[in-house]
Amino acid sequence: MTKPSHKAQPYPVALFVSDVHLQPSLPRTAEAFLNFLRQHAVHAEQLYLLGDLFEYWAGDDDLDVPFHRQIVDALRSVRNAGASICWIGGNRDFLLGSGFAEAAGLTLLDEPFTAEIAGLRLVLLHGDAECTDDLPYMEFRRMVRQAEWQQQFLAMPLAQRKAIIDGMRSGSRNAQKNKSYDIMDVNTAAIDAVFEQTQATHMIHGHTHRPAAHKHVVSGLPRWRYVLPDWDCDDEPMRGGWIGIYRDASVKRFGIDGSVVDERAD
Repeated sequence: MTKPSHKAQPYPVALFVSDVHLQPSLPRTAEAFLNFLRQHAVHAEQLYLLGDLFEYWAGDDDLDVPFHRQIVDALRSVRNAGASICWIGGNRDFLLGSGFAEAAGLTLLDEPFTAEIAGLRLVLLHGDAECTDDLPYMEFRRMVRQAEWQQQFLAMPLAQRKAIIDGMRSGSRNAQKNKSYDIMDVNTAAIDAVFEQTQATHMIHGHTHRPAAHKHVVSGLPRWRYVLPDWDCDDEPMRGGWIGIYRDASVKRFGIDGSVVDERAD
């Protein structure tokens, strides 16, 4: 597939999306994401998936169920159209591995990941590692991100893994009822530390489900942080959207209908 000239129409250099939480029980959300791939991602040079694409991922041996295969095939179509696809795991789908990556034609990235796009120095991450005020979650995260824990977990039968994940999800929902939104948001000092460590001028992340554009000042210099929305098109009001970076270094936030959201940073 030959891409249209950027001179004829301003197609993005890179698109960013996270927290789609794909699952068979939310078919409209899945269709909205597939439409995003067909109508927008195929025209980009790069597509970055920044975690929680799936509601959960129990392991790459769950790859061939029809729903998962549909998503894999759609991503492969974007890759075949000429876009590179990169993935950072979220708190729901960090077990996604090389089997999925090979099937979908994407590259797995470590976080934080820095990239030069349209002259901007970006740092990309899911965002959960920066929610340092949520101490119980941080302890849980340290456990499940250990290679030994993951090896032991993935050695269990798939049905057993799914049952354990269902229990974890239920426990997480109950725990969140007693947590303030501020505790579950990113910690400003943790964000500033990432900016300092990477020397990035722009950051894009998801996880918090609080889409916005923020201005930070780190070491006396301005930095910009963009937060991706979560997706839910099966309930009202519908939620979702993505971020695009263009050749002129502009950063635009889009709603689920493809309209541009207010770009001003707080």
